[in-house]
Amino acid sequence: MTIVDPLSLILASIIMFAGALTQSLIGFGLAVVATPLLYIVDPDLVPVPVILMGFSISALTLYRERSALEFNGLQYALIGRVPGGLLGASLLILAPADILGLMIAGIVLLAVLLSIYKITAPVNKLTLFIAGIFSGIFGNIAAIGGPPLAILLAGKAAADFRAALSAFFVFSSMIALAILAIYGLVQWQHLVIAAMLLPSVILGHKVAGKYVHNIDKDLTRKVTFILCSLSALILATKSIISLMAT
Repeated sequence: MTIVDPLSLILASIIMFAGALTQSLIGFGLAVVATPLLYIVDPDLVPVPVILMGFSISALTLYRERSALEFNGLQYALIGRVPGGLLGASLLILAPADILGLMIAGIVLLAVLLSIYKITAPVNKLTLFIAGIFSGIFGNIAAIGGPPLAILLAGKAAADFRAALSAFFVFSSMIALAILAIYGLVQWQHLVIAAMLLPSVILGHKVAGKYVHNIDKDLTRKVTFILCSLSALILATKSIISLMAT
């Protein structure tokens, strides 16, 4: 891969700012917002740079919400992240670019639907492990590992929810990057791109910090779901057109 061109970098920075702002406000969403649009801008931006940015915003949010952290049970989700991540990395290698684009669009739309309908399940060792598996699959394909666990932990208070998800993302991002590195999918250019996008993530986190306790969370979630659905549909349409042209 090569370093992205200046226009792509500007677009990616704006997208990443929006994703970081969303995740800082509601606890997850950086990858759900950013991945489909970044894949349209440049497929090389997914998944490694997004995972690196997800680690950064999660670490910042965890520090802010550290007093609300309860890590009980999250270790089972992290264990599930390993086999799921291995399967996701395998699919990432085998799938052609346009098929991968359709998969990413499908994952985003599925995440939106599950969040809208608020499908619930009891929180125990088994459900946490299963959520970790799906998080690993989605995370290593599209850097979208949050929704399975977010749905499971939806009953928590807002601060507890953000703290728990941020802790999970910090450790699961390390697992994802380690697996992708083993598969040879992490390159030095990814680190350079991540460094160039980091200021946008920090800015998004700073802006969110001023409004996180006052903003209408329901309205934010609705707007996020609409934007994610539109970006996923655009990516799906682009991928289908490309497939039909070949």
